[in-house]
Order: sequence, then structure tokens, then C-alpha cells
Amino acid sequence: MSEYQEPINHTATGTPRWIGLAVAILAGLSLIGIGVGWTAINQAKNVEQTTQASLKQSNDALSQRLAKDDEINQQLQSDLKVVTDKLNVTQGELISARKQTKSVAANYDKKLNELGTNVNQQLASKASSDDVNKLGGDVNGVKTDLDATKNNLQMARSEMGTLIARNHDEIDTLRRQGQRDYFEFSIQRKGGSQKVGSIQVELKDTNTKKNQYTINVLADDKSFEKKNRSVNEPIFFYTGGSRAALELVVNKVTKSTATGYLSIPKSAGTASASASTSGQ
Repeated sequence: MSEYQEPINHTATGTPRWIGLAVAILAGLSLIGIGVGWTAINQAKNVEQTTQASLKQSNDALSQRLAKDDEINQQLQSDLKVVTDKLNVTQGELISARKQTKSVAANYDKKLNELGTNVNQQLASKASSDDVNKLGGDVNGVKTDLDATKNNLQMARSEMGTLIARNHDEIDTLRRQGQRDYFEFSIQRKGGSQKVGSIQVELKDTNTKKNQYTINVLADDKSFEKKNRSVNEPIFFYTGGSRAALELVVNKVTKSTATGYLSIPKSAGTASASASTSGQ
């Protein structure tokens, strides 16, 4: 090395200014990121709280609706049970009535056969003609009573509890019971009013296809019209202050006529007859 070589001076260079600026920018961006993240977290919490509140409200509404539906279901089940019980009672009454009818019919046949056997035995033993006639009369009387009982069971009953006769023979059967008076009639369409018992009736129209008719009834100076009534459907009304109802039944209709009967309780019939006598 030359003793005259110039010494080398090492000078330290300062930190560039752009590095400090970059650090400041990064710090600012970090702060902004932290702020954005904090805001996002708060918004997420708010959304979660809102969602939970909405879900709770929906669950409460659904629970109320389910409770209401359960209450309605229980009410329907209760109504269904009531209807089922009533149907069971009605079915039981129907079965009981059928059994009673079969029992009466069986007893009727049994008694008739026994009476017939007795008659044959009496004839076989050569009884006198008087005894045979008396026995035959007894048989006919019992047979008539049994026929009447059987016919009563076969007849329908009205809403007032009265038996409804469907023809002349059944009217005679009811007449023999002596509880009511029966007035049979046959009225003409467009023939004006006709007196039946203590009232007057006038046939307005008939419908043979539907077995229906329209009739006008005049009682106690009052007139009322019954439209499109069915055959064998009783019409009830009151006259003269009587508590017992009169019953009008039409059994058959044609294009121009109606045939039926008027049923009056014994007390009402007596009162009507007395009023008619005092008015003459």
C-alpha cells in the first residue's frame, strides 16, 4: 500500500422520506380497516338481534295459532261426540221399535195359530153349533183387536204424536179407538169451499207428479192457505179457543180432486157441535 493513498471516508446516508410516508399510510389504512370491521360487527349484531326478535314474534304467533287450532279441534271433537251420541240414541230407538214390531207380529201369529187350533179341536169334538159360533166370534174379536194393534204399529206418527191414517180402513181403525172424531172428505178443484166438520176447505191446486196440493182452510171466520203440502202430511190448527189441535190430512190427489180426512179431538168436537147448535 502506498503511504500516499488517500484515506476513504464512510458517510452514513439518512432514511428515505417515502418509507415514513408509507408507514403512515399503512397505519391509517389499519385504523380504517379496524373501524370498518367494528362497524360490520355492530351491524351483524343488530341484524342478529332483529332476526331473533322476528323469529320470536313468528314463534309466538305460530304458538297462538296452534293453540287456537287445538281449541277448535277440541270443540269439533266435542260436537262430533254429541252428534255421535245422538245418532246412537236414534239408532237404538229404531232398533227397539223394530224389535217391538217383530215381537207383536210374532205374538199375533202365535195367538192366531193357537185360536185356530182350539177351533179345530172344538170342531173335532163335535161341539154344538152355538159353542162353535161363540168361539168363532171370540176368535174374530181377538183377530180384530190384533189387526188394529198391528195397524197402529205400522202407522206413522205426526209431530203432535197422533197416528196418521193413509186410507179409509186405517181411518176406521182410528175411529174405533174413540179418542177423536174423523170426517172424511173429497173436494173438487175450482169447486168452491166445502164444509168438513166445523170448518170449510177449498182446493186451490194439485201436483200429481210431486203428490202435493194447495188448500185454503176457513175456521172461526179466519182463512189461511197452505201451499205445496205433501200427501199424508198433517196440517194442525186451533179453533174455538180449544187447546187441542185439529188435524187435516190429504191422502190422495188427482188433477182435479183431493181426498182425505179431518180429525177433531172429542172435547173440541163437542164444543164445536154446541156452538153450532146455539148459533142456530
